[in-house]
Amino acid sequence: METSVAPVAATLSDRLNEATTQLRAAADARKCWSCGCFRHTLEAFDRAIPEPERPAILAEAMASATDRLLPKKYECLGCDVCYPAVALNALGAAGGCAVDVCPTEAVEARAGWPPLPGSYRVLRYHAPVAVCTLNTEELVDPLAAAVPDVVAIAGTLQTENLGIERLVTNVLADPSIRFVIVCGEDSRKAIGHLPGQSLVALARNGVNDDRRIINAKGKRPVLRNLELTAINHFRKTVEVIDLIGNTEVKELSAAVRECADRNPGAAEPFAPTATIMPVIGRLPKKMVSDPAGYFVIFIDRVRRRLNLEHYKNNGVLTAIIEGCSAAEVYMTAIERGLLTRLDHAAYLGRELTRAEHALSSGETYAQDAAPEQCSNQCSCHQS
Repeated sequence: METSVAPVAATLSDRLNEATTQLRAAADARKCWSCGCFRHTLEAFDRAIPEPERPAILAEAMASATDRLLPKKYECLGCDVCYPAVALNALGAAGGCAVDVCPTEAVEARAGWPPLPGSYRVLRYHAPVAVCTLNTEELVDPLAAAVPDVVAIAGTLQTENLGIERLVTNVLADPSIRFVIVCGEDSRKAIGHLPGQSLVALARNGVNDDRRIINAKGKRPVLRNLELTAINHFRKTVEVIDLIGNTEVKELSAAVRECADRNPGAAEPFAPTATIMPVIGRLPKKMVSDPAGYFVIFIDRVRRRLNLEHYKNNGVLTAIIEGCSAAEVYMTAIERGLLTRLDHAAYLGRELTRAEHALSSGETYAQDAAPEQCSNQCSCHQS
């Protein structure tokens, strides 16, 4: 028993000595005095080892380092040897101390995270804070620049149903995220979406038996694609901070820091019982023609119209449709039964949209698959 304790004690002592040495090196390096790395490291040390429990040698090094601090000029210089980062690593190894992610670490790409696409910017996996700027997209980049070391993901939120479902799913996929700050202007108030108010209501009240968010004022705040266990886990492990309407980067950055300072550490991971995996799109090896025939699209710039001609597969013209918009033309073609295949309908919608854009912009339009020059990706009349 005695022989097993001594090496451990020696290791802890060695690690603390290493952390102390690196703090002194940072204190001697002028470049560290104005660097966010140095400041964050001292804050992490102060949280991890309270002053009454702090060894004298470490207390002296921390006091000396604190005296050297200058107003922060940069978050990180990316030095090959970062003394604060090495000190943090040594501290963590000394006793499993919970310390913040070092801001010098590169953003970590995680396959499968976030699991759902959206309008967001990924900053740092395992960071404790997510920021939702609602309809104020211009807040995302300034906040990402101001607090990149403690924000995992920042992005917008447009709807009170699908948008909230995506946010909850992406947040739960990183158990280190313990806070979601909701800020910026709530979106589309005129038609009642109010995703910000709905998200805050979800955190406070949960959902009823119909999956409707209790006390949400949004138009359709119903979460049909979230398991109840996911909703409950989100409410239990993630604190939603209501700063709706606030667009001040300085104030929001301070709120992010305050959350990070009281980070309780990673939550128990949530494992969904059912997942839908993305399927890679592909082109078929062989195109099949539509038995109903094919289309030729023209632009009439004088009359500002789109013209759509329909031909049987033997080349006989059967119909001419004209309209001001792509939707007017393709809906009429569908109603008249001029196409029978979904891939042909998709092709027609794409081409008419291109033609409509060319009509309004003045750009040249050439149909991707006119009969005399059909491309190998067109299904309009190939056999």
